[in-house]
Amino acid sequence: MTLVDSNVLLDIFTKTPDWWEWSLVQLEDAALHGPLTINEVIFAETSIRFQNIDDFEAALTDAGITFAPIPRTALFLAGKAFIKYRNSGGVRTGVLPDFFIGAHAAIENLPLLTRDTRRYRNYFPTVTLIAPETEG
Repeated sequence: MTLVDSNVLLDIFTKTPDWWEWSLVQLEDAALHGPLTINEVIFAETSIRFQNIDDFEAALTDAGITFAPIPRTALFLAGKAFIKYRNSGGVRTGVLPDFFIGAHAAIENLPLLTRDTRRYRNYFPTVTLIAPETEG
């Protein structure tokens, strides 16, 4: 099973010029190794590109994406990682979703397909990242 970050799904759903091909190839490769999954945070972040939930859920189904809730142990770990981030001078805005995603991958030992690895590498070093060699 691979946890798929919202940036990869948005690349595919919006055909982002610089990243669509890379994201599609990586998603297809990950699917060869097991199920593709998202959690509540990734669902919410990715849904912004759709007018209604039925279209969004159809797109997820077409892409072979399943849903797995974030375990409470991962939510707890996300909070601890966020405190560590804040105590090291990190800003408050726009980062907590990354901690939920990284903690989910860490607790369930899931590889994470993403284009944005900085916080994942720093705060969840045990997570296997599937990412471009040059981050976007």
